[in-house]
Amino acid sequence: MKIGKILSLTACSVIAASSLFAGSSTMNFANVYEKECQGCHGPIHQGGVGSDLRPDALKKKERHVLRDDILNGIPNTAMPQWQHSFSKDDADGMVDWLMNWKDNTNFKLNLEEIKGTWTKLADREELAKKYPNAVDTKSVLDVTFATERDASLVDFIDSTTGKVLSRHKAGFAVHVTVTNKKNPRYAYSISRSGRLTMFDIAAPGQPAIASVQVGFESRGLAVSPDGKYVIAGNYTPGGAVLCDAMTLEPLKAYDTSAVINMDGQIEASRVASLADTPYGPYFAMALKDAGRVYLIDYSKPGFPIVGDVANIGKILHDAFLNEDEGKDFGRYYMIASQGSDVMGIVDFKEKNLAAKVYTGEKSKPHPGQGSSWFNKTMGKQLHATVSMNIGSVVIWDSNWEIVKKVPTSGGGLFVGTAHETPYIWADTVIGSPETYNEVYLINKETLEADKIVKVGKTEGQLIDAKTKKVLQTWDATQYETITFPESDPQIGKDKIIKYTDKLGEKVKNPVQPRLLHAEPANHGKWTMISEWTTGRIGIYESDSGKFVKYINNLTTPTFTYSVEHRQTIPGA
Repeated sequence: MKIGKILSLTACSVIAASSLFAGSSTMNFANVYEKECQGCHGPIHQGGVGSDLRPDALKKKERHVLRDDILNGIPNTAMPQWQHSFSKDDADGMVDWLMNWKDNTNFKLNLEEIKGTWTKLADREELAKKYPNAVDTKSVLDVTFATERDASLVDFIDSTTGKVLSRHKAGFAVHVTVTNKKNPRYAYSISRSGRLTMFDIAAPGQPAIASVQVGFESRGLAVSPDGKYVIAGNYTPGGAVLCDAMTLEPLKAYDTSAVINMDGQIEASRVASLADTPYGPYFAMALKDAGRVYLIDYSKPGFPIVGDVANIGKILHDAFLNEDEGKDFGRYYMIASQGSDVMGIVDFKEKNLAAKVYTGEKSKPHPGQGSSWFNKTMGKQLHATVSMNIGSVVIWDSNWEIVKKVPTSGGGLFVGTAHETPYIWADTVIGSPETYNEVYLINKETLEADKIVKVGKTEGQLIDAKTKKVLQTWDATQYETITFPESDPQIGKDKIIKYTDKLGEKVKNPVQPRLLHAEPANHGKWTMISEWTTGRIGIYESDSGKFVKYINNLTTPTFTYSVEHRQTIPGA
């Protein structure tokens, strides 16, 4: 049975079950769970960032307590309030649905079925001959990718002007984008719905040239530095799929439906982070539920697993590599264990667990793209992650010792930096609504917060973190998003969505901006910050933090990725 057919049958059975517990609610619980909940609680409700919601885990809890948790959220965790979109009956119905849910998604990866979804959308070789150089920008290195989660879009933006070049439908909740460092005209995206797409960002309109359905729900993505292979990681079915990076033809499936977990039991595991490294011909593949990392050697016939690093911690999530200069550049894969409050340090050279960095009780580290930089004052390389449950940026050195914990106003998802900025930029997007509109600019030398970007409902501010003096203000008026229907592209077969920079009507009841993911752009001159709830991306000066302008008319922008910046970052 093909992947698409299995997915359809699964969806039908779950949706049918959703109607049994509605009571007076008309909510489609399965659809709402898929869109809003499974990112944290998992496609089979097994937990991760969020708690385990399977019936066995819920049966000892009071229904009214669970209902109130949905409506009011849980302080100091990633669980937000849902009372703005759930009625009391909706929350009661969701609790009933969760308590009676049955797992029918225990599938295994099947390479032949995946191959059957492989689709050519445009002629890659013909486009390369016709457009040997970038058409819409001076260079492909000027392009920044952006994802519009709820619109299922990948956008391509000219980093030097902020102009949106094109917007492509690329699967539900596009999660990660990467580029081919050997051939940077080629870009890749993976959606939570399991669609892997390849783009040519040098050709007009950045057309999609191939796609393949690697699973039902996916997350991670990495491309080998030699430009030959791309690997995508799945939550469902658990595992990863290795593809030819020039065609997207599936080459091998790594099934993780039966692996040994931290407790010595055999169970299925999702695959979270994936990373390549300049240190050797390896992919690191984090088994989220098994607490271990596989090391894949893509230079050998059959692409074997040559390392199995176990007992890192529970609930592995995202990771980044060190940037120590010299022979150790990219040697260490630093993986967050959110169930054990640890950053595990996996050594590509020795193929073992070099150390564990403990980030603090119930901190839930979530580095996102992470930060690695050389501190001249201390004379050593430093690395940093934000914490999801508490306002804390944890900084450690290459001896794997914590050197500082910088307090912020709330839990975050991303921390990032670049050579051109004196700061690491840390968001507080998982904090309370009163503070999740802030990004902290932490001095890379003093390891103190210097400035705070704070965007209110009508006004933005750049604030001195120590004196609280307002250094800059700007107009943060919110406007209605102007949208267009799907249309055919200039090149290829994928669907696109047109973009306009014309402003809509002013929003009558503006919402609190929710800021996340700071990404360097424009040759290091700018840093882009997504505003999830307002539908725009803010552009700031990297050296000062001063606001420059907005890119408007987007839908829940989340992840941004500068091709030029990521060319120099190992594993990114």
